[in-house]
Amino acid sequence: MKNNHQLNAEFLLRHTQLLMQSYQHWTGKALIVASDDIVQSLLTASFAVASHDTQADPVFNYANHQALALFNMNAEEMLGLPSRYSAEPTLQEGRAEFLEKVAANGFVDDYSGIRIAKDGSRFLIEQVTVWNLIDVHQALHEQAVLGQAVLIKKWHRL
Repeated sequence: MKNNHQLNAEFLLRHTQLLMQSYQHWTGKALIVASDDIVQSLLTASFAVASHDTQADPVFNYANHQALALFNMNAEEMLGLPSRYSAEPTLQEGRAEFLEKVAANGFVDDYSGIRIAKDGSRFLIEQVTVWNLIDVHQALHEQAVLGQAVLIKKWHRL
């Protein structure tokens, strides 16, 4: 499914800032080291970062190069794809429960689980942080969740 966000520099800058600010808000840590080009730094990071929106069936709206490689997809294939497809059908209920926990608590750190790539291969993700994307400049009582993101630091193929 084609998504115009993949080539939109303005979206990439805003979304990279949202990812970084929300991660800092929830974890107290920097997602990436500040640089002159944060968009490129996050896109080419050695760890995987992806996010989805807040639709009833959330779809991926961002994936850096490592996330695309991990799921064996290009941007056109991944962006706009329902994020539930990142887990095997038998594991989707547990994934949904986990995401509800993230929604309630703001973030979950040190998650692990099995995910599936486009070619059907499975991989174990470890040292994973999942967090809510929020506008940190809004008052806390007005904050709306704009999506959820994942940082995958460690993985191996099964």
